[in-house]
Amino acid sequence: MSVETGFTGIAILALLLILRVPVAMALVAVSFGGIAWLLGVTPAVGILSNTPYSFVASWTLSAVPMFLLMGFVAFHSGLTGGLFEAAKVVLRRLPGGLAISSIFACSGFAAVSGSSLACAAAMGRIAIPEMVSAGYRPSIAAGSIAAGGTIGALIPPSILMIVYGVFAETSVTQVFVGGIGIGIVTALAYCLCVLLLARFRPDIIPPTTVAAEQAGGREAVLAVLPIIALVVLVFSGLFSGFFTATEAGAVGALGTIALAAATGRLSGHAIRQSLLETVTTSGSLFIIGVGAAMFTRFLGISGLSGFISSAVAGSGLSYAELMLIIVLIYLLLGTFMEPFGAMLITLPIFLPILRQEAISLVWFGVLVVKLLEIGMITPPVGMNVFVIKNVAGRYVSVMQVFAGVLPFILADLLIVALVIAVPGIVMFLPDLLN
Repeated sequence: MSVETGFTGIAILALLLILRVPVAMALVAVSFGGIAWLLGVTPAVGILSNTPYSFVASWTLSAVPMFLLMGFVAFHSGLTGGLFEAAKVVLRRLPGGLAISSIFACSGFAAVSGSSLACAAAMGRIAIPEMVSAGYRPSIAAGSIAAGGTIGALIPPSILMIVYGVFAETSVTQVFVGGIGIGIVTALAYCLCVLLLARFRPDIIPPTTVAAEQAGGREAVLAVLPIIALVVLVFSGLFSGFFTATEAGAVGALGTIALAAATGRLSGHAIRQSLLETVTTSGSLFIIGVGAAMFTRFLGISGLSGFISSAVAGSGLSYAELMLIIVLIYLLLGTFMEPFGAMLITLPIFLPILRQEAISLVWFGVLVVKLLEIGMITPPVGMNVFVIKNVAGRYVSVMQVFAGVLPFILADLLIVALVIAVPGIVMFLPDLLN
């Protein structure tokens, strides 16, 4: 009877999500109702009252608002605005150089913000008008930024990876290090897509014509060196073990505020906006996490987690078959759900299976984040696509942006296949760090 209650809860949760009920509310309602049905109302109320504190009180989770504050201050004070100009100095002479510059600028912005949406919005405003003016087809200009924005969740400080590490009870630092490798591979794959388009489709990406030396190039590079130095300081301290994740976030946030003040870019408006967005974003993430923690308790009480793990063990599924099922589930969820919700409603089901199959949770965390980021550019939702439409609507329609991201989605699927076939692509750096 308990297992049937677990399956019923999952079905009700799916229905609520289809009806567009907020993820946090759906998780809490289903979990509370299921626990009350199995144990009674009083135990359900007790779990509901204790779970928020037990989840949010995690010391590692306090890194989330710190890294968010670091990214928002850097964005609102304009410290990251010169990344595209600096990338152009080095990369503009390559075929498709403007698109490649925008992808590397997205990678640099990702190392500060950890947010795909912020990355796409910031770079979209700056780079798309310049690419269109240079003769790029608007769809590919917008598509390269939308895809480049997904690197924001792969390169530390990825907020998705922090939440995953807390929820999966695995090392956030190890997941961060694994994300560096896949983030670099993704950026290189996107650049290869641009180079191939520039080579075979000059109607989409025109031949590069650049003056011998870009005016102000030296100044553009020097302008971004302080923020790059800060990022190197924060993450060298984190990966060397000198900082914990929370301490790294605090050092990054304080350093960004100090840097913005030293360069005269720290206004009252920037501070207020940064603090407001940090609080609202942290709150929305934490309440989803509380709902997911309750859902985990519900599945454990119902016995569904153990039932599914036993069923998978007895089914004879191979590693490849199991991974194919997981990949398809995440790709499907990514078409209509935001990443945090999709990750946190599935982890309570998948984590027991992964532990039973002795699959590395560090490796799986990086894979999950990669799959969720593909969802950010996949129709019909594709939130990065709609962000690009909002900031560059005068150049492209939503359908044109979706057309522009298609080559990058194909590259992403190839990367996922390689990561599954060769886990060492992700685990090389974490193993080296160990």
